Amino acid sequence: MDDYLHRILRARVYDVAKETPLEEAKNLSHRLKNKVLLKREDLQPVFSFKLRGAYNRMAQLNEAALKKGVIASSAGNHAQGVALSAAYLKCRAVIVMPVTTPEMKVKAVRSLNAEVLLHGDTYDESHKKALHIAEKEELTFIHPFDDPEVIAGQGTIAKEILSQCKSPPNCIYVAVGGGGLIAGIATYVKSLWPEVEVIGVEPKDAQAMTLSLKAGERVTLNNVGLFADGVAVRQVGEHTFKLATKYVDSMVTVSTDEICAAIKDVFEDTRSILEPAGALAIAGLKADVSNRDLRGQTLIAVACGANMNFDRLRFVAERSELGEDKEAMLAVEIPERAGSLKELCEILGNKSLTEFSYRMSSCSKAQIFMGIEVEDQSDRLVLIERIKSSGMKCLDLSQDELSKMHLRHMVGGRLPNSKALTSNGICKEFIYRFEFPERPGALMRFLTKLRPEWSISIFHYRNHGSDVGRIVVGVLVPENEESDWKNFLKELAYPCWDESKNPAYQLFLGAQA
Repeated sequence: MDDYLHRILRARVYDVAKETPLEEAKNLSHRLKNKVLLKREDLQPVFSFKLRGAYNRMAQLNEAALKKGVIASSAGNHAQGVALSAAYLKCRAVIVMPVTTPEMKVKAVRSLNAEVLLHGDTYDESHKKALHIAEKEELTFIHPFDDPEVIAGQGTIAKEILSQCKSPPNCIYVAVGGGGLIAGIATYVKSLWPEVEVIGVEPKDAQAMTLSLKAGERVTLNNVGLFADGVAVRQVGEHTFKLATKYVDSMVTVSTDEICAAIKDVFEDTRSILEPAGALAIAGLKADVSNRDLRGQTLIAVACGANMNFDRLRFVAERSELGEDKEAMLAVEIPERAGSLKELCEILGNKSLTEFSYRMSSCSKAQIFMGIEVEDQSDRLVLIERIKSSGMKCLDLSQDELSKMHLRHMVGGRLPNSKALTSNGICKEFIYRFEFPERPGALMRFLTKLRPEWSISIFHYRNHGSDVGRIVVGVLVPENEESDWKNFLKELAYPCWDESKNPAYQLFLGAQA
C-alpha cells in the first residue's frame, strides 16, 4: 500500500488532466433516498479518466524513450488519452485499434495527430500486434490498466474525492474493466478511510473481476459482451487483481437494460450523456441500493466516460424503460370473438401503450405483442395477474432478449406446420440469435459457409452503434442433417444462442400446431 500511496501522491496528471467536480445527483438522490454524488470524469479533455493513467506513465519516460515514441492498443478512451499525452510531450504515438472500432473513435485519435493502425477483429489481436511493433521499433508500450504508474494516475481520482468530501462517504462505486481504475481508487481510499466501502461494478456479460475474486485467481472469459465496450476485457490485470483482492469490498453486476437506465438517470440530472461504461458505476449503485435496501447514506459513483456513439442513443432510449422497470413487454392470447380486444383494453385502463402488435393465429384465438408503461416491477406483476384472472393467457417477455432485440421489430407469419416441405425434403426450422462482427464481409462469411440447400426462413438484423450486429436467423435444415448444422455453428465461431424453444418465437413466428 505504501508504495502505491507514494506513487499516487507524486503522480503527474494535471499537465493535461483537470480536477473534476463531485456533484450531487438531486433527482436520483430523491428517488433512491440516499445522497448520490457523481465524480464527473466525463468532463476531462478526452471525456474519460483514462488520460490520467496514460499521462502519468508517459511522464515518467526518459528523453531517449520519448524520442523513440510510444505505442498502445485500444478501441477508444485509452487511445485518446495516450494520443493527447503524446501531443503534450511532443513524442510519436502509434495506436493499434481493431478494424471493428467505430469511425468516430478512429477520427478522434487521428485528430490528436497519433498514427492509427487498424488490425484484427478483437482487442486481443490488436494488443498482440502492438506488442510486436513495440519490440520491432523499440517503442514503449503503454498498458491501458496493468501498470503501476497507470494505476497511480487513476488513483488521483480518489485523492480528489477525499479532498472534496467533508466527511467519509459510505460507499464508492467504480466501473471495472481491466481493473486499473478501481485498483488506484481502492488503494488510496483504504489507506486513509478504511471504513469506506469500495464496490466494483461490471456488466453481467463481462464480469472478469467478479469471477476472478470468487475463484481466488485470474480467470479468462471465453466471450465478453460489447455494449459497454470500455470495460469489455476478457482477463483483468495481474497488478490490478492483487490490489482488488486486498482492497475491494465487493462486486456488483448489472444488465444492459440497467446500464441504459443509468445513462438516462444521469442525463435527467446533468443533461450530459455518458457512454455505457461511463454509466456502469451509477447502475451498480442503484442495484446495490435495491439489493441491500440502503437508506440515508452518502454514495459516490465515478462517472468515468462520455465517448458515446450517437447512433447508440436510439437503443439506449428503447431499453432504459425496461432497465428501470417502467415498461412491461407482454404476449397476450385473446379469444377471437367480438369484444375480446375491448375487454383487454378495459383491463389496461389508462396505462400508456408503447407498442401494440395484433395477429390472428387461428379462427379461435389471436396473439397480441405489446409494450405498456408501468410504475415498477410490482405494478407489472399486478397487471399480469389481472389479465390472467380475466381468463386470457399472458406471458411476461420483459427479460427475454429475443423479444427485446428482434421480435418487437418484426412482422410476418408462421410456417404452415412444424415439418416444412422444401425442394430438399422435409426440414426442421432452427432459430438462432447471432452476434456478427460489425465489419464488411461478416454476413457474406455466414452465407458462404451456409449450405446452399438450407433455406433461410427468417432474417432480422439490428445494429445499435456497437462493434457487433445483432441478428436472428431462421434456417430450414433436413431432419437427417442436424449434426451438420451443429458443425456449421462450430466452424462459424460467431457467438450464438438457440431460440428454437423460446416461447415468444413459438407464439408469434413458430410453426402452426
